[in-house]
Amino acid sequence: MKLDRRQFFVLSSGALAAAPLARVFAQTQAPAPVQAPAAPPVTAFTDVRRNVGIFTGRGGTIGYLVNKDAVTVIDTQYPDTAKICLDGVKQKSGGRAIDVVFNTHHHADHTLGNPVFRADAKRIVAQAGVPPLQRTVAAATPNSAPVVVADVTFDTTWSQKFGDETIAAQFNGPGHTGADALFHFERANVVHMGDLLFLERHPRVDRAAGASIQNWIKILEKVAKNMRGDTIYIAGHAKDGQSPTADRAALLRFRDYFDAVLALTKKGVAAGQSKDAIAATPTLPGFENYQGGGALTLKGVLEVAYDELTAKA
Repeated sequence: MKLDRRQFFVLSSGALAAAPLARVFAQTQAPAPVQAPAAPPVTAFTDVRRNVGIFTGRGGTIGYLVNKDAVTVIDTQYPDTAKICLDGVKQKSGGRAIDVVFNTHHHADHTLGNPVFRADAKRIVAQAGVPPLQRTVAAATPNSAPVVVADVTFDTTWSQKFGDETIAAQFNGPGHTGADALFHFERANVVHMGDLLFLERHPRVDRAAGASIQNWIKILEKVAKNMRGDTIYIAGHAKDGQSPTADRAALLRFRDYFDAVLALTKKGVAAGQSKDAIAATPTLPGFENYQGGGALTLKGVLEVAYDELTAKA
């Protein structure tokens, strides 16, 4: 997979460039202020239902199961918050080993904590496309730390009992990336969607990694149809201050967001607008409250929608 310059910047950790200051007035300049150390991430453990909970910190939402017979974790964030999560899960489980760590997809904010969990986990499980994508990003990232990838993979489905709970994984084709899986705690009836669900946030659509908006819509509709009405969904990311747990209405609201994105883009293409003109649309009608920031912007979504809709077969 070849990454263009913009995609490489998004996928990698980025770099800061500094220019030297002129020395002519150096002695009359005030000294540069000392920067305060970055505030530690705000973290929290929250019960969801029937031994299933979530951990929020820095990165995608972590899900976990701790019952009398098993311990599982879904996604691992970054090393700093992964350590906080691991310590908390150990405390909840009485120090038991983790039976399985699952990765919903390959992005750094969901997998860079894998090395932290590795020593305490019996195995890591992910959809078959996740490890290659992790390695591709690492190879394109200067000074990348060695990646820790799944030692067990599956193509479309995976299922196992963990005490009195069963976790079933599904891969329904490209969505947020080309290799996103969702994980269903069947008895608790909780579904960890990973980044297949953003709540009131403009999503990242990683076309370089095989994403598809059109199939993403189908995935959301399939999940909403097949799961019970009282299902609780765990989103990978939510608007600041908002819980990352949601109901079916929120899932379908996110589907409607993509429908609106495609409708706006199709209208612009039909009118002969350029990609830049369409992407410059300031807000998406009906979704003005969606939060952006960093790489998560309406502009980025509209650019991908344009590329997807105008791609030659």
